[in-house]
Amino acid sequence: MIVRLSDLARQGLFLFEPETAHGMSIKALKSGLVPACALKPDPRLAQTVAGLSFANPLGMAAGYDKNAEVPDALLRLGFGFTEVGTLTPRPQVGNPKPRIFRLVADRGVINRLGFNNEGHEAAHVRLSARKNAGGIVGVNIGANKDSDDRIADYVAGIRRFAALASYFTVNISSPNTPGLRDLQARESLKALLDAVLAARAQEVSRLGRPLPVFLKIAPDLPEEGLDDVAAEALAHHLDGLIVSNTTLSRAGLTDMAQAGEAGGLSGAPLFRLSTAVLAKMRKRVGPELPIIGVGGVATAEDALEKIRAGADLVQLYSCMIYEGPSLPARIVGGLSRLLDREGVASIRDLRDSRVDQWAEAKL
Repeated sequence: MIVRLSDLARQGLFLFEPETAHGMSIKALKSGLVPACALKPDPRLAQTVAGLSFANPLGMAAGYDKNAEVPDALLRLGFGFTEVGTLTPRPQVGNPKPRIFRLVADRGVINRLGFNNEGHEAAHVRLSARKNAGGIVGVNIGANKDSDDRIADYVAGIRRFAALASYFTVNISSPNTPGLRDLQARESLKALLDAVLAARAQEVSRLGRPLPVFLKIAPDLPEEGLDDVAAEALAHHLDGLIVSNTTLSRAGLTDMAQAGEAGGLSGAPLFRLSTAVLAKMRKRVGPELPIIGVGGVATAEDALEKIRAGADLVQLYSCMIYEGPSLPARIVGGLSRLLDREGVASIRDLRDSRVDQWAEAKL
């Protein structure tokens, strides 16, 4: 019955334009109207990544809970972790509306939001209020569009949220802030990571606890770009990578009416590209560096395929627009059933089992 109610709610939201529907879904989670996940924890899904203990490998990606309004409500849906943001030091409205477009035939989404958020202070107040609530809540940090010093914006994010974040994600891969992806170039990336990790080291010393930092990259990097990111990630002893953000590619779409909209494409059409880039990065960085796989996850089979391609953890967002709020519980339950079928003691045992096949894909 929960699944059917969730489907009805999703159908109702589709009567509204996408950004309005998004706001309504946030309000529904705040109100407690969305049923919590009733699944019992499966120890085979639990693992420790970057020093953090995850009850299951499925997370909500950044972009949904931009302003840290509903992290605990999301965790109650069955997610093993959630990520708020992207947060910039100062509030910004983002790009002009309309800026979100559903590609229903492709089960995809194009957005050109542009880091619209209420800024550090508003999110800090909300995260402070739930400081002792438990659960893994990452903070995704970015730079203001009109910033004179984008690296300083990322450092400000580390300092502002160090006492509240389970981990940080440095987002330099959104296509909707002009010039942001240039920070993925090797010299720029080195300067950014030098500054961010120096600030992190100071906060770790002050707080007396680990504070993992992940780097979120674009799926549109060429092979040489992947080489550069891998080299800097390893040289800086980064805690992990998130692969990947949205793509500028429109390959394979059938909804050509919406395909011409500017912005990043996510959802089902991103699955193949993001999974191939994930595997290529796994081959480059070796077995030890944690990787979170993102892009097109709509089923337990999708989530497991990301893990087979080299992911330790998996995130989703856009596919929940089509599948409804019962999706995380369905995926987590489905993963348990897949482990039954595979006869393994831990989901970790399946990581990298198809990394070679995925890494051979042409970008």
